[in-house]
Amino acid sequence: MNIESQHRFQAISLGFLAGYVNTLGFVALFGLMTALVTGNFILIGASLVSESSSGVLIKFLAFPAFIVGIAAIRIITIWLDSRHQQNLQIQLTVLLQLVLLVAFMVTGLYASPIGKEQTTAAIICGMFGAAAMGAHSAYTRLLLPHLAPTSMMTGNVTQIVLDAMELILGKGDTATKVRMSKSLWTIAAFATGAIVAGFCYVALSFWALLVPIGILVWLLRKEHYCNLEAPQV
Repeated sequence: MNIESQHRFQAISLGFLAGYVNTLGFVALFGLMTALVTGNFILIGASLVSESSSGVLIKFLAFPAFIVGIAAIRIITIWLDSRHQQNLQIQLTVLLQLVLLVAFMVTGLYASPIGKEQTTAAIICGMFGAAAMGAHSAYTRLLLPHLAPTSMMTGNVTQIVLDAMELILGKGDTATKVRMSKSLWTIAAFATGAIVAGFCYVALSFWALLVPIGILVWLLRKEHYCNLEAPQV
């Protein structure tokens, strides 16, 4: 697989994962956005003036959980830098996301069936989901800077429109086309994951998280073999 195809595969798989997990959390846990945590504040505000305020606590606690996921990724990368083991950064950060997603699934199954009222188990489940996506966001930003953001699509849509206008006005170049292509692949994958997740959750409950878990296992395995094949210094 050449480098361009590899980057495209990363964008598709990680964009799909982010859209999938975010939608599953929204459907399963009182409208919780695990990947778009700032959006939870809008939902909190709306809930506080509506007749039903269910889901406020879990949305509020998602923000610190998301931050913990980001911080954990940064600690891992700094620690490996200090030990001159940068080649293990992707493996360990993907492994952390995998552990958090498994915890999200297990606690979700334990909390099921989830009714209209928040339970402690459901809240813990949501925290694991938010932490997993915080780790995902930090991982892609720190270690995959060649990709368009895989979990926040507003910036990608803005960039695509700006690039499209550059091309229409005759001011774009090859770099503009490449950047636009990267964003398009990520948005398409995110949207596909979001659509698929709703149906999978209805059919499989939290077992549906085996799909993004499988993606991370595949990426972890691929990175492991890449490290084995890399020349030793």
